[in-house]
Amino acid sequence: MLKQAEHEDSVIVAGVEVTRKSRAELTDHVVQTTLDATPHAPRLLFDLNGHAVGLSRSDPRYAESLAKADVVHVDSEPLVMASRLLTTTPVRGRSATTDLFYDFAEGFQANGISCYFLGATDAVIAECVARMTFLYPQLVIAGYRNGYFDETALPGIVADINATKADVLWVGLGKPKEQFVSLAIRDHFEGRWIVTCGGCFDFAAGHYQRAPLFLQKIGLEWLHRMVLRPRQLFWRYLTTNPVAFYAALRRTRRVSAPKHRA
Repeated sequence: MLKQAEHEDSVIVAGVEVTRKSRAELTDHVVQTTLDATPHAPRLLFDLNGHAVGLSRSDPRYAESLAKADVVHVDSEPLVMASRLLTTTPVRGRSATTDLFYDFAEGFQANGISCYFLGATDAVIAECVARMTFLYPQLVIAGYRNGYFDETALPGIVADINATKADVLWVGLGKPKEQFVSLAIRDHFEGRWIVTCGGCFDFAAGHYQRAPLFLQKIGLEWLHRMVLRPRQLFWRYLTTNPVAFYAALRRTRRVSAPKHRA
């Protein structure tokens, strides 16, 4: 039923089925489904931005990982704009992962939901935890560890995470690794949600700043980031933005009604 409800409130953007939910709606959805005691496998929440669209066009494994997510939210104002221009069922607003990180923390704190942070360096993740504990003193951070490991270590890592009884696992390893790892551990994690978050731990630790709000609103936050980090981001944006733009124009549409079996 959850999967069907998500399908009915989704749209195809740049060839990927994404939720139409706003930030507030998505936060409430994750909180309520975490509190719901109905048994189910942990759900996967991934994001879609220009980088993700570019990867989905060049990496079949990554494209498959997006298709396996329970919910994909749009973390790109240009992609939100595309849904508004090209469909009658647009996304109801951008859900930037850096915003959701704090939205979820507030919702988790208010409802006693615990979380675990996986990613970044030892120093950065410790700074992130300290900062989030200061901002949300009642938030239950069940545990954390760095993101430097290979896949052979995953069984032990998941066992350690499960021992903390965390409800939600934040995975910040960067694309596409964080999606691949989330899928690899999905059947072994005993919590309710696995949420990918890219560089959010670095952001929460204060290692970089968001673009001014007016740039965010006109879809140019990527330009601000590129100016601040040209060595890391110039080539990425040069190669992925044209692909994302083309895919957004050609492959954005309403979701077809699911076929009912007799």
